[in-house]
Amino acid sequence: MKLRRIALLIQYQGTYFNGWQRQKAGETVQKILEESIFSLEPFHEIKVVAAGRTDSGVHAAGQVVHFDSVGQIPVHRWPSALNGRLPSSVRVIDCVEKPFEWHACYSAIYRRYKYMIYNSLTPNLFLSPWSWHKYQYKLDEKLMGFALNSIIGYHDFSAFQRSGSNRVNALTTIQKTSLWRNGDLVILEIQASGFLYGMVRLLVGQLVAIGEHKLSINEFNTRWQKKLRSEVKEAAPAKGLCFLSAGYPEPVFPENSPLDSFPDFSVATNNPPPQPPLLN
Repeated sequence: MKLRRIALLIQYQGTYFNGWQRQKAGETVQKILEESIFSLEPFHEIKVVAAGRTDSGVHAAGQVVHFDSVGQIPVHRWPSALNGRLPSSVRVIDCVEKPFEWHACYSAIYRRYKYMIYNSLTPNLFLSPWSWHKYQYKLDEKLMGFALNSIIGYHDFSAFQRSGSNRVNALTTIQKTSLWRNGDLVILEIQASGFLYGMVRLLVGQLVAIGEHKLSINEFNTRWQKKLRSEVKEAAPAKGLCFLSAGYPEPVFPENSPLDSFPDFSVATNNPPPQPPLLN
């Protein structure tokens, strides 16, 4: 049997899972995906590796994973074969064969996340599974964006790392950021070489405090620059966070593959502003 490295582009609704990584208890995306692959190819142990590990409740629109296959299933048949076995909360979008030196995690040069905040007095039933409803104050998105820009670069982000991480250090590079308002939606996107455990949710919690004028820019900068993890207590809920995509030196999937399939939840306004590109 020929050994092949198979790369999958997948999406999932994190609401129904205890995160990506297998655990002793609870349903995870990795567990259910490995079990589905094994049902098609029960010849050897299946291990699926992801570009980024999402926490419990976090969604993914363009997660990239790989596994090694020894079976005879043609590459183009894997999406339909797996989607017939996976729950509706997990979908395989595309599939390609890669050389063995390619690795879904170690070959990636960036990961990109989006966080959505619904900043309206009244709730929205259809946005609720995908956003954090903040209604007490109208958020100052310009101040939040200014604070977000200050973290771009290679830094120690210990202040934004939850306990329980097995990383050797908290160093990473924030490559690009963007934050804008579209009607009642305040949307944040952040791209980095890698993310710490719980990093984006802790960061968003700080930015919301800034947007509510409860935390100053100077206090925010002092907290992360001096690695004051004990002062970073505000964490955003998981449901507003989505893993958008992972980037590689060379494209992994065809150009027509939906690498970022997260929908644009435009709120009805007279003239909604267009989504800006990520900042440099």
